[in-house]
Amino acid sequence: MLPLFTDRFFIWAGALLYLAGFIAGCATLVRRVPPDRAQTMLNTLLVGGLLLQMSGLYLRGAATGGCPLGNKFEIVQFVAWSAMVLYFVVGPAFRVSLLGLFTAGYAAVLALVSLLIPAWDAMRGEKLFGNNPWVELHASLAVFSYGVFGILALTSLMHLLQNFSLKQKQLNGLFWFLPSIKALDQINFRLLATGLVILSFSLGVGATWFCQDIKSVDSTKLLATAGVWLAYFIVLLLRWRGRLYSNRFAWVCIVLSLLAMLSLGPVNASRHATHPMTVLAAP
Repeated sequence: MLPLFTDRFFIWAGALLYLAGFIAGCATLVRRVPPDRAQTMLNTLLVGGLLLQMSGLYLRGAATGGCPLGNKFEIVQFVAWSAMVLYFVVGPAFRVSLLGLFTAGYAAVLALVSLLIPAWDAMRGEKLFGNNPWVELHASLAVFSYGVFGILALTSLMHLLQNFSLKQKQLNGLFWFLPSIKALDQINFRLLATGLVILSFSLGVGATWFCQDIKSVDSTKLLATAGVWLAYFIVLLLRWRGRLYSNRFAWVCIVLSLLAMLSLGPVNASRHATHPMTVLAAP
């Protein structure tokens, strides 16, 4: 492979296509392009971005012999990739036409910010999971669940925007494409349950393996991950019992998504402190 076409080249190209999709999507709203045509153009850009980003992550994973979760850069990229994959599942299933635009902006921000901070990619792990497929499954599912929570934050934002539009009686432009309040509330509940199930399964797999070697478990990582799980479980329980709903539910989901992303910092730092990493020059 030519030196130009490195893993970071493909990831940069994917991030820029996500950004192009977001800008193009905003332009179609302003210019009132027919929805079908606008959706086709947006999805074309996002599919291209997804394939390029996936190619870059694949190259990084192939270089270390495992899932590309060796540092903060790779983790954030994996969350962005997870959110985009989920969009192509959730969008058509729930018929949320604007979700692609929101996801494009979300994925572009995550991908570009991580690319623009060299320190996040200064260290990479070789054989990070020790050739253990169960530990690798645990880690990849945990990060994938964060992608679900990211999509949940986006649909929660859409809920708040739709509620605002109804109160202000502004039902044109962006607001015209938003699903109903009732539909968004149901979507949010299902996404919350799905993300929590995936994270629970991930923690179950991790617990089954790490109980065999308690000393290998880092307390900071355990507390951060368990804290995220507990917070989302409490929110799901309150939502199910009807004590947390509508705008409050949406706001809580957005705040929790931000806190979950912030928790990746100490988790990654604690892993570096516990498991020595091999320093590799970034491509």
